Amino acid sequence: MTAVTTTVHLLRHGEVNNPDGILYGRLPGFRLSENGRNQAEIVAKTLVDADLGAVVASPMQRAQETARPVAAAHGLEIGTDEGLIEAANLFEGELVSVGDGALRTPRHWPKLRDPFTPSWGEPYLRIAHRMLGAVHRARELAPGREVLCVSHQLPIWTLRRFVTGQRLWHDPRRRQCGLASLTSFVFTDGELTQLRYAEPAGPDYSREAGA
Repeated sequence: MTAVTTTVHLLRHGEVNNPDGILYGRLPGFRLSENGRNQAEIVAKTLVDADLGAVVASPMQRAQETARPVAAAHGLEIGTDEGLIEAANLFEGELVSVGDGALRTPRHWPKLRDPFTPSWGEPYLRIAHRMLGAVHRARELAPGREVLCVSHQLPIWTLRRFVTGQRLWHDPRRRQCGLASLTSFVFTDGELTQLRYAEPAGPDYSREAGA
């Protein structure tokens, strides 16, 4: 019996228009920048020969916009899966980024009591479980083909660490999940057999650790 190989590509959305530099998380209204739209087009060209059977995206605007060029190139509708959404974060709307010292502000300290869970946002294990569910739902949409899922940096990186048996707590500055990058999960007869990473739009030199 021939093995069935299905690939689920997790695409991080492109660069976001965020002139104030806030941590936008799940806040509405954050669209792609011009550069982000260009990144989405590059990814679409990279995947033009892929045997895509479905395109699914997080409900966030930036993810939906990133999915459009790929879906259009393959004549597919964009499905939406809440499991792919950005992680919840109590710092939404704040001027907070990794390494800028903002987290030393005393009013933030109660939120930082548990960096391993974390206490300021959605627990890592919950993120991993919902992302794994979304990936398996995507896999079932097109057995033996490829599926594109558009999500966000922290959820993608958390799932990658989960399936490779690494601890989920980590240094955000060390995530290998650049803007418009592809983290691909290859399944053979439903079992994960390979994991690949690519940056079709080029390396991401931004210091933005979320989104």
